[in-house]
Amino acid sequence: MLVIAGFVVVILSVVGGYLLSHGQLLALWQPFELLIIGGAALGAFVAGNPMKVVKGAARGIPGLLKGPKYTRDDYLEILSMVYDLLQKIRREGFIGIESDIEQPGSSALFARYPRLAADHHLMEFVTDCLRLMVGGGLAPHELEQLLEVELETHHAEAAEPAHAVQTLADSLPGFGIVAAVLGIVITMGMLGGETSAIGAHVAAALVGTFLGILLGYGFVGPLASALAHRAHEEGKAFEIIKMALVCNLRGYAPQVAIEFARKLLFSDVRPSFTDLDVRLRARKAAG
Repeated sequence: MLVIAGFVVVILSVVGGYLLSHGQLLALWQPFELLIIGGAALGAFVAGNPMKVVKGAARGIPGLLKGPKYTRDDYLEILSMVYDLLQKIRREGFIGIESDIEQPGSSALFARYPRLAADHHLMEFVTDCLRLMVGGGLAPHELEQLLEVELETHHAEAAEPAHAVQTLADSLPGFGIVAAVLGIVITMGMLGGETSAIGAHVAAALVGTFLGILLGYGFVGPLASALAHRAHEEGKAFEIIKMALVCNLRGYAPQVAIEFARKLLFSDVRPSFTDLDVRLRARKAAG
């Protein structure tokens, strides 16, 4: 909702200030200027980005109106699931989780966490990491380096829509100038006509510049920033899994490995030590 609230403030501030200065609101309605700016910007956006980035931006922008993908309770679930995995490895060895890795859909352990099991990317990351631990024979620092490379790739891919939208935002003032120049071209062809008509066309041309700057810095730029923040926040789920598994491979007890992972979370979504301990005890008591 912060996205909507911010846009409302932008609109009220700009339009309110304009009206208080005795401006005519209808003078800002220039649909042909919007067509030039919006159409050219959209065409450049599609031409300059692969389809996966275009689709990612199309999915990501409406997604900003929803809550974050992972909430505090989701992180509790992730930490609990990884704790169960580490405990099973401690009791049965790596061979004990082979069936969970190969057939996660029929795993009794993963079935305890239906929301996480439905997250394809998260489960794929977990099972891939565990496969490396089971069959890779990797030292802790080797596994950590390999997972760092994978996370860097994941973060870079997740950030592509935000970068593309930011480039679009940077281009909008330029397209506003294009619309203004075309308006001036039309105006020059009317020299010698009525002064009022010439003035209206000059005003329309200036609105093109205004709209390009306003859309770029007041709307599209903030959307790009919000997409970047969302991508960074969602990457934390993968980082805490990596941290817990690497700590376990270094010989730390499951409880300590989970605590290392918990410390990676941002303060607004980080479960407290007590909350996590209560959740783990409840899982242990349940079976």
